[in-house]
Amino acid sequence: MLQDQHYLRIPGPTPIPPSVQRAMAQPMIGHRGDETSELLLSIKPMLKKVFGTKQDVLIIAGSGTSGLEAAVVNAVKPLDEVLVIVSGAFGERFVKICKAYGIKVHTYDVEWGKAFDPEDVRDFLQYFPMVKAVFATYCETSTGVMNPVDQLAKTIKEVSDALIIVDGVSCVGGVETKMDEWDVDMMVTGSQKAFMLPAGLTFIAASNRAWAVIDSNPNRGFYLDLKKYKENLDKNTTPFTPALSLLFGLEDALKLMEAEGLTQVYARHALMKEMTRAAFRAHDIPLLADEENASDTVTAVQPEDFDAELLRKVLKQEFGLSVAGGQGHLKGQIFRVGHMGYCSPADVLQTISMMEIGLLKIGKKIELGKGIAAAQQIYLAKGEDN
Repeated sequence: MLQDQHYLRIPGPTPIPPSVQRAMAQPMIGHRGDETSELLLSIKPMLKKVFGTKQDVLIIAGSGTSGLEAAVVNAVKPLDEVLVIVSGAFGERFVKICKAYGIKVHTYDVEWGKAFDPEDVRDFLQYFPMVKAVFATYCETSTGVMNPVDQLAKTIKEVSDALIIVDGVSCVGGVETKMDEWDVDMMVTGSQKAFMLPAGLTFIAASNRAWAVIDSNPNRGFYLDLKKYKENLDKNTTPFTPALSLLFGLEDALKLMEAEGLTQVYARHALMKEMTRAAFRAHDIPLLADEENASDTVTAVQPEDFDAELLRKVLKQEFGLSVAGGQGHLKGQIFRVGHMGYCSPADVLQTISMMEIGLLKIGKKIELGKGIAAAQQIYLAKGEDN
């Protein structure tokens, strides 16, 4: 293995395109100058398209978790009641954030590896008429599950006026997102996943209904006060010092996505998911999520007859290939393969090839090349469809 050769196939951070790296290496500019205002003016409409919203998408210097916390502190007051749909580790994170602010939390627990049923959530919510917000996770990174957030508002609003707040950190930019059409009130994501950037930016958009709640909330915090970000973004500036190098990279990354076409970006992610899953199915290696609810950006694999952690170790030693382990009670039981952002079907084929060698190295009996062939067939079939 070459010393500086690394293959990053985890669900974030993800690889960074060379043009984005070059953009981030630009000389620094004044953060209150016209150049920064022009940069934000260029970024704003492109971000709206990715979110599927007419609302401005606010940009905060912070990790994705800072965006989740911003959603909580702006939309909910201490002692308010909320419902958090917990289908994995990041649903649990919403619970922890809410409790840190003295918010009363009701949880709707879903088996890890399964998606929530919007109608079941609606029925559960009827027992809690005082709930002010429902928190959900679009892609549950810890399990490789895509939840049906597109259907959530329709069912919730049959019984409640609660805001619908969605964590889209590990999928927005890689999967179709129609915030306005789906009637989602707040959508949050981060820079280090499908946006092909380093960690350090979080993006958040709010509906008019959410803004009415935010405006009436006297305790929005200081740094995470979304009203400050909105008022400043209206003037093409920021309330606090922006992460300028990341903004340079963001502009370039968004232009790359527009050049490819968002529809093609989403199709590429769906194709990589199908190729990855086909490869593991060819070797009879179980997958955690079912076909209907599998994420387009990360695949969770649940081996029954080999050590997931040993495979990860061998892949890193032999090839410099990094895949993620399990979280929470799934730690040591699964591994997760990221396929999002600056990643292509060619990368998936290379990853599967390394995986097959790794499996043989740890004593798993497989037919070499069978997974690659299965992925190739998926690729060829999709090519014929197009």
